[in-house]
Amino acid sequence: MDNNENVVSEEIKQFIVVNLGVEQYGINIQYVQNIVRMMNITRVPKARYYIKGVVNLRGEIIPVMSIRLKFNLEDDDVNNDTRIIFVEVDGNEIGLIVDEVKEVIQLSSENIDVIAQDPNDEKDNYVYGVGKVGDALVTLLNIEALISVNDGSKI
Repeated sequence: MDNNENVVSEEIKQFIVVNLGVEQYGINIQYVQNIVRMMNITRVPKARYYIKGVVNLRGEIIPVMSIRLKFNLEDDDVNNDTRIIFVEVDGNEIGLIVDEVKEVIQLSSENIDVIAQDPNDEKDNYVYGVGKVGDALVTLLNIEALISVNDGSKI
């Protein structure tokens, strides 16, 4: 009998833990392209309320979103800890403003509780689960839902 037959393979995912106020959120590292300090953002007329504008990152013009505004929280309070996390989904890149980047964690599927979602509640889809890290809980963001707009297209 092969000893490996009894070993259950556990999928490990890595998340970047960020703060928005006192809450901790996890962003799956597979989407993350870059993390930079806050930079000048050029406003864009008629953009959605949560789009702060665009930045020029290495010659590419990339939109920047305030997660706080998308979550209907108070506006971003920019300081030395504020970062822009650039994520890419299906070839679309966008910057996400966060209050602070804390750490990278690894979670096995047994440490992730998937949350039942209400298809009629758009905000309900921004979170897909909660990760347990010791005694702490990290809300895991659904990046694909977060950066899509109501008609299903990406920003």
